[in-house]
Amino acid sequence: MPSPRSKLGAQGERIAAAHLESLGLVIETLNFRTRFGEIDIVARDGLATVFVEVRTKRSTAYGTPEESLTPRKQARLVMTAQQYLAQHGRIGSSWRVDLVAITLQPDGPAHIVHIESAVEASGE
Repeated sequence: MPSPRSKLGAQGERIAAAHLESLGLVIETLNFRTRFGEIDIVARDGLATVFVEVRTKRSTAYGTPEESLTPRKQARLVMTAQQYLAQHGRIGSSWRVDLVAITLQPDGPAHIVHIESAVEASGE
């Protein structure tokens, strides 16, 4: 049985995927895992591969979702992205790591902040 935390994460990923599709990105893969970590969403934006980290919170009482993306997590995202590119024959192609931060609202739509190229060391 999924934990409340994993249910929250899955809900955020569904919201993020719909948001990205509304912007014209094409979802390729959900929850890509390697020994380095996991990338929530892999999408295409034109010729660029976009690796998306989704951070979801119910409130900002202990900080915003954006603030929860630690330098350690950023480094793991880059290593995981590079592994994806290698496995899919895209070494040297254009890529970036975006952040979609979602704060769920008790009485209304989720608040979404989408930060393109949120993590340094992208391949653009």
